[in-house]
Amino acid sequence: MTERYWIETLGCPKNQVDSDKLVGTLSHDGLEEADSPEEADLVVVNTCAFIEAARQESIDTVLALAESRRPGARLVVTGCMAERYGDELAAALPEVDLVAPFGVALHESPSAGLSTPAPTPVQLTAKPVQTSSGRPIPSFDLLNLPRPVSAAPWAYVKVAEGCDRNCGFCAIPSFRGKQRSRSVAAVLDEVDQLGAAQGTLSEIVLVAQDLASFGLDRSADRTARDIDGPAIGGRRPLVDLVAQVSARVPWTRLLYLYPSTLDDALVETILATGVPYFDLSLQHVSRPLLHRMRRWGDGERFLDRIAAIRSVEPSAAFRSSFIVGYPGETEDDHDRLLEWIDEAQLDWVGFFPFSDEAGTYASELDEHVPAELMAERLAECGELQDRITASRREAFIGSTFEVLVDAPGEARSYREAPEIDGIITVPLDLEVGRFHQVLVTDADGPDLVATTLGAVSTGATSGAGVDVAP
Repeated sequence: MTERYWIETLGCPKNQVDSDKLVGTLSHDGLEEADSPEEADLVVVNTCAFIEAARQESIDTVLALAESRRPGARLVVTGCMAERYGDELAAALPEVDLVAPFGVALHESPSAGLSTPAPTPVQLTAKPVQTSSGRPIPSFDLLNLPRPVSAAPWAYVKVAEGCDRNCGFCAIPSFRGKQRSRSVAAVLDEVDQLGAAQGTLSEIVLVAQDLASFGLDRSADRTARDIDGPAIGGRRPLVDLVAQVSARVPWTRLLYLYPSTLDDALVETILATGVPYFDLSLQHVSRPLLHRMRRWGDGERFLDRIAAIRSVEPSAAFRSSFIVGYPGETEDDHDRLLEWIDEAQLDWVGFFPFSDEAGTYASELDEHVPAELMAERLAECGELQDRITASRREAFIGSTFEVLVDAPGEARSYREAPEIDGIITVPLDLEVGRFHQVLVTDADGPDLVATTLGAVSTGATSGAGVDVAP
């Protein structure tokens, strides 16, 4: 009897890509996907460990699945928590059969879960490589394992693992290691395998912890290139990658851009894709606080860059994220952030309370913000941005958009990243996986409602000629 698996994915889109890789591996080994976790022989939880709330959600999910799984089913924990805590996590969760950092087989099979048609899992180096926490990096990356054809008309593609930066609040380099970029050829092969070669894929979303630094680590001397600003000796490798991906699919979207790396060449490349969507990882706008975060920039520089992009493409959409309550954040810093949010008028913003991560630079800082005050500041930021987002969405009533239909009755324009931003509700008879022209008739918070104007051929791009409100 064929074994069945269930994968529960928590965290960011990068984790979803990892889960897709696991699906490809398990399917290749002869397992079939179960209809529910209760029917699976193998239950895998792909965890998130970015902040305390994410870790608690991961633990709660593991315990719930341990209780609901059928007798004899195996429960495996993988992902960021397994990478970061390893044996400590296994000791704390006796309900779990295996805590498996990436690079460890999740089940017994003739191929041990690692045999793949092509490409072969990459060996990172002849010597064991360790993260800053002292743990070895797995001998292969999920990056280079196969994935099944995308069931949706879009797909996330992770182009690198790890990070070379040293942000004060982030523990990711301690368990994911330094940045390891894939080759352009490997990324393009995956894009083709996901459905671009068959013409069934309409959007690729490129993701990495530090996307704009893609490829800089593949030089003979990784210190010969600057991760801030233009790449030394030429334009960033990401520029060429985006151009080649855009030749394969109608829409190419980029997530997680560090602000100092958003040079003119990269802006021009993004605009040329027909998806003028800029996801900037800003984290705050106070220069002293950003310095304590070990981050580049300040609010004025960020506003100037956004204004410059809007002067070239007034219909550009912007997303960012901010940490509230970082150690040393003053009332003046908080007021400055509120003023900046009101002035910037971004489309989408995520706010996160500071999470004190063991082993990070921030964990050693003084002047920690009390939890109650942090919650108050978080609520103020969220309420302000909710009003801005709703207002900006209402301004689109009466405008026409080219949309991609993701599922019956659910579509997106270039302004909405899949499974992150709002959606556009459309008539149920619009064909899934195709582009259509629609007229926005109503708004409901972050979401829009639209009616049909007509279909456009798959492969059309968005941005040019779209009637949008200013």
